[in-house]
Amino acid sequence: MTSDPEAFIRANTMPLAPPLVPEITLRLAAEVVPLWRATEEELAAMGVPPPYWAFAWAGGQALARYVLDNPAIVAGKRVLDIGSGSGLVGIAAMKAGAAAVTAADIDSFAAAAIAMNAQANGVTLKIATCNLIGGHAPWDLILVGDLLYERPLAESLLAWLGPLTAEVLMGDPGRTYFPKAGIEKLGTYNVQTTRDLEDREIRETSVYRLNRA
Repeated sequence: MTSDPEAFIRANTMPLAPPLVPEITLRLAAEVVPLWRATEEELAAMGVPPPYWAFAWAGGQALARYVLDNPAIVAGKRVLDIGSGSGLVGIAAMKAGAAAVTAADIDSFAAAAIAMNAQANGVTLKIATCNLIGGHAPWDLILVGDLLYERPLAESLLAWLGPLTAEVLMGDPGRTYFPKAGIEKLGTYNVQTTRDLEDREIRETSVYRLNRA
């Protein structure tokens, strides 16, 4: 395992602003950086998990944009950004006036990236690296940015979120396992992406509220 995640991140990323959220700067991979095209096998040989934290995914960009444009959604609230990745959504929540934000990601490299990105944007996030799904949820609002891309994760996450009292907002560009019912669309954005990550250069991406029966 690479012993210094922060050094690895600095060597393989550069400060970039996501296209839809230009007021936030993150350490992200770019086409000129080797990490962009590294295979999972190459990363595994370095002891590095798949670097989801190195990219500003469409669902996270849309959710961050919505939060910044609608600060009353987070103002004064305790917020969880689950599957935080780069920390984009959590950083947006703090900038929009959240009382406190927990950015959760089980990848230690993501945790390092979140800390670096939060500092660069002048905000403080609590970082959790344990798996919070299924556990106690002391938050007022839970933000889910582009996390429903695999069936087991989607099923366990939605089963956990369903009974909670916290409000849940989700950003999603049409992933296979995103729910088709029990949701309310709040807004839609055209998010610039790349064919290295997606099947098109612009992804129509929406923000939804999870509704309970």
